[in-house]
Amino acid sequence: MGCSLQIPASVHVGINSIEKLTEVICHTVATKVALFTDKGVREAGLCNRAIEILSEQNVAYEIFDSVIAEPSFHDIEHIIKQVSDTNVDLILAIGGGSVMDTAKLASVLLGSTYTILDLIDDASLAKKMVRTIMVPTTCGTGSEATCNAIISIPEESSKKGIVNISLIPDEVILDVQMIEKLPKSILAATGVDALAHCVECFTGKKANILSDAYAKVGASLIFSNLVKAYTNPDDLEAKLSLMVGAYFGGIAITGSGTTAVHGLSYPLGGKYHIPHGVSNAILFAPVMNFNRKSCQPQLAQLFDTVNPCMPNLDEDTKSRYLVDQITEIVRATEIPVSLKKFGIDKTDLDFLVKAGFQQQRLLANNPKLMSENDIQMIYESVL
Repeated sequence: MGCSLQIPASVHVGINSIEKLTEVICHTVATKVALFTDKGVREAGLCNRAIEILSEQNVAYEIFDSVIAEPSFHDIEHIIKQVSDTNVDLILAIGGGSVMDTAKLASVLLGSTYTILDLIDDASLAKKMVRTIMVPTTCGTGSEATCNAIISIPEESSKKGIVNISLIPDEVILDVQMIEKLPKSILAATGVDALAHCVECFTGKKANILSDAYAKVGASLIFSNLVKAYTNPDDLEAKLSLMVGAYFGGIAITGSGTTAVHGLSYPLGGKYHIPHGVSNAILFAPVMNFNRKSCQPQLAQLFDTVNPCMPNLDEDTKSRYLVDQITEIVRATEIPVSLKKFGIDKTDLDFLVKAGFQQQRLLANNPKLMSENDIQMIYESVL
C-alpha cells in the first residue's frame, strides 16, 4: 500500500532566521496579521523583531497574548471571538505548543460555519481559512509541523486531539535565538516530548517509509543533543539541532502518529495539569518497556542510528539499550519521574485507567495491544 505525507510549504532554519519573515510577508501579500503569543513570550521580548518587521512592511497587526498553557475548548472559543471581527488575512504564532495549536485552530475557525465543538465531534469538517506562520519558542512540541491541535476537555478531565491536514502550517521559522534563554526545565520537558514523538512514530502501527525517514533523523538529532544542550545552555548548535529534530518529529506525527506514551499522558495533563512534556517523560520508558518485544526490530534500527559505533549486538540487546538511553536522558535532564510528586496516589488509579483507556485513537496505533490491566500496571510503576 502506498503512503503520502503533507508538510509545511517552507521552513527557514538558523540564527536570525526570523528575518525571513520579511520575505514571507511579501509573498503572502498580507494586509492584516493576527499575532498569537502568550504573556511570558511577549514579556521576554521574543515578539519584538517580528513586530518591527510588520511595521517596516506597513502591515497592520493585532496582538493576542492571552493564550494560556494547555487551553480548553472554552479558552479557544474566547480567543476566536476576540479575533473574529479583525478581518485578518494572515496568522503569525510565536510561542510554544499551546500558542501554535490555538493559532492553528483559529486558522480553520475564523469565518467558518462550524464551531470548535463541531470539530471535536468531527475533525474532517476543518478547512483552512487563513494562512499561518509558526515560530516556535521551545524545542519540542512539533506543533509547527503537525496536522494536530490538542485541547483540554475539562468536563472529561482529559485532552483530545483535533486532527486534520488543514491544520498543517504554511510557513515555519526555526530561529535558535528563540530558545537561546529557554529555562532548562522547559528545554528538558519539550525535548523529551519531541524525542517521544520520533520514537513513538517510528514504532507505531501506522509507521511508513516517509514517516520513518523523518522520525529516524529526528530521533538521532535529539538523542545526540538534548543532554548536551541541557548541560551547556550556550551551545546554540545543539539547541538548533533540537529544534530541527522536533520539527522532524512533528512531520513524523502527520505521517504516522503517536502511541500509548501520549495516550496515557493526556489524563495527567487534563485533570492534574502536569505539563505535557513532563507527563510524557514520566511514561516514556515504562511504555516503551511494555512495547519493546512488539517493536524490537524498530528499536534496534533506532539504536543503530543513534549508536553507529556499536553495531555488533543482537536486536534484543539493542532494544533494551535504547530504552535504557531514554531512561538516562530523562534522569540527566532532571525531570521528575514519580506521579507522587504531583499529588497522585493509588486512589487516582481508577480514573487514570478509565481515562487512559478511552484514548483509543492513540492506543490503536500502539505496537502492542494494551488492556486496562496493562494500563494500570504502567501507572502503578510510576507512583
